[in-house]
Amino acid sequence: MYVLISYALFYFIILYVAVHFVLFFFADADFSLLWASLLGRKPGASSGIGEELAYQLARCGSRLVLSARREDELKRVKRQCLECSNLRDEDILVLPLDLLERTTHEAKTKAVIQHFGWIDILINNGGRSQRSLFLEASVDVYQALMELNFLGTISLTKQVLPHMTKRGIGAVVTISSVLGIAGAPLATGYAASKHALQGFFNSLRTELYDHPRLLISTVCPGPVQSFIAHNAFTEDLHKPVAAAGDQTHKMPTSRCASLILAGIANGVKEMWIAQQPFLAFFYAWQYAPTLAWFLTNILSKKRVQNFKAGVDADSAYFVKPKAS
Repeated sequence: MYVLISYALFYFIILYVAVHFVLFFFADADFSLLWASLLGRKPGASSGIGEELAYQLARCGSRLVLSARREDELKRVKRQCLECSNLRDEDILVLPLDLLERTTHEAKTKAVIQHFGWIDILINNGGRSQRSLFLEASVDVYQALMELNFLGTISLTKQVLPHMTKRGIGAVVTISSVLGIAGAPLATGYAASKHALQGFFNSLRTELYDHPRLLISTVCPGPVQSFIAHNAFTEDLHKPVAAAGDQTHKMPTSRCASLILAGIANGVKEMWIAQQPFLAFFYAWQYAPTLAWFLTNILSKKRVQNFKAGVDADSAYFVKPKAS
């Protein structure tokens, strides 16, 4: 009997591993997040990441605070949220906010508390990317990236988190990046800011051990269809990106947002979201760093060559350099 049980357990393990191995080739998120999205609690109906999250949360019936610098864009998103949901006008607060103006964050937080009474979830999604080589970029670009992506996020979290700890419940969800775990050319400052966020929130989570109902979650997306490439820093602080590049090979924003909401609903502390082959890089960096460095060096060389040749930086891994 013990032999039969041992054989059954052995074959079950083999089958389990084989199924996961096959599924991995079609996966677009880490297995913990995928299982949560398939079998866990459902956040509601699914349809830039921040805008799409607002639409999907509105469909779930969540009351919203929409914050960014451009008030006209916030009002446009609010109208769309009202049209696609049963929310009322007072259920959505438009609150213009600049992450760089840290002295205003306390007053902005108080305005939200005054309007709604409390904050259940803070989604840190503000920031800019980078498209420039370190040897050509101004130090001012690196300061701007850290001020916006890192310190701005920390400042807002600093104001909101005490309200959550007082209630003993809440969630702080921060949109990081695959470059918060790995490295890549043309984004040294961006990667530094995202590594900083990963380190900060991983450490913050350990300090909140006596608040088990307070979720600190970081989201690490790979390439996603959004406007982040349009607003990327170049080598000069005031020089715009020449061309944002093709977005068709990237993950649809609606799918990314749907996975994020599933992760929040199921308390996932870190989410890896990317289509293949980018998801494989997440696992390689985590479990086989030597292999990851080998592959990264090959692909990084090609990407830098393509960038210098004027080829679309976002699709440089898939395009041959132009002839000089």
